[in-house]
Amino acid sequence: MKNTIKFYTPIALSILIFASCNAQKKSTGNTIVLKNTSNIELPQKAISIKRNQISLSGDSGTYPVLVYKNDTIPAQVNDLDGDGKWDELFLVTDFSPKEEKKITLKWSQPDPKFPIKTSVRFGKREAKNLPVHPGTQEILMANQVHKKLGYQKYQTDGPTWENDKVGFRHYLDGRNSKDVFGKKIPAITPEDVGINSKGAVEDNYHVMYDWGRDIFPVGNSAGLGGFALLVDNKINRLGIIASDTLNNIEKTTFKIVSEGPVNSVLSYTYQNWEASGNKYQAQETSSIWPGMYGYKNTVSIDGLKGNEMFLVTLSNLNNKNPLQVIDAGDFVCFIQHDKLTYERQWILGTAVIVPKNVYKGYIEAPKTGQLTDSYLIKLAVKNNQQVSYYPIAGWELSADKNFKDSVYFTNYVTTLAKQLSAKIKVEVK
Repeated sequence: MKNTIKFYTPIALSILIFASCNAQKKSTGNTIVLKNTSNIELPQKAISIKRNQISLSGDSGTYPVLVYKNDTIPAQVNDLDGDGKWDELFLVTDFSPKEEKKITLKWSQPDPKFPIKTSVRFGKREAKNLPVHPGTQEILMANQVHKKLGYQKYQTDGPTWENDKVGFRHYLDGRNSKDVFGKKIPAITPEDVGINSKGAVEDNYHVMYDWGRDIFPVGNSAGLGGFALLVDNKINRLGIIASDTLNNIEKTTFKIVSEGPVNSVLSYTYQNWEASGNKYQAQETSSIWPGMYGYKNTVSIDGLKGNEMFLVTLSNLNNKNPLQVIDAGDFVCFIQHDKLTYERQWILGTAVIVPKNVYKGYIEAPKTGQLTDSYLIKLAVKNNQQVSYYPIAGWELSADKNFKDSVYFTNYVTTLAKQLSAKIKVEVK
């Protein structure tokens, strides 16, 4: 057998909290009524049911199970605040227009198993001559960036997260860019992507495999869905570029919050981010679920003075076609479609779906400097107020080959924006 290192994804934090449960199976259950309030079809709609909405009679340490018409709906529990108790029951299910589903909530002692459709991969090494090992969290100080260390500490430059459609990665080494892994198959990509047989960090993912490859050039942009601050009309990047030796963020804390069959969640805390002479505290959460060629990114910033504008980045490297800006539902869609991949080899559609109620136009990044080659989407944000947006990537070699067509990709993005706008009414009886 080939001598290779195989990493296994860290077990979801949400599963760990139930690992030692000895509760008996509950015989009673609630009825959960889910109602699509919209007139459109909602395939693989993500729904979060808060813990306090559910009656936890008896021992609440067992697993909730959702049954609809004798079928079990794939779901998981997430401990979002890390207090050892799950906070939400997360599920993904389909709805026809105005459909109402009456679901029976039961309780099970064993952990119900569902097909794995989301995943997070994170590996790191503590020195250049040490092998990479899997991790679930990390703290990066301002002087520990790639150029200063003299070696790349992280497998794939930082965490990778994916669903059955597409994958993404975050450059945790100080750059904080967002990159795209094109997937040709729905299966989760191998755990040893980004390391060699000796356990060393290796850029082996810019070549094609059966599963796909890294397809998106980032350069000195912040990639697809990174962010920055515009302070008195000066663009301030979150972090640095590869040639810098000192981060503008004093302390970056990363954590895998949850990793499960239908939802994976990553968290980043940026302490004392220096921008235009001010110090800001930023919190970022990335959440992915099955079915969507994208993910949800949520950011809040503390320390805003009132003269700032939040900027969402959309790298336009290799783009030679006009940018489309289209209203759809509660959102504004920024859409590109061209040979946006390395050396313009394949067609890729990229988009960012931003909330319409805080949208304030866009600017283009300069050709030189700390943040380049991007459209910068301006959003008005308030101190400590969360804003969520959706980076989207549709590759012509993915499962949906129609992404080769620009009209099709545009329709996919705008339809998705309308589906994300649709509300599900949750009632627990």
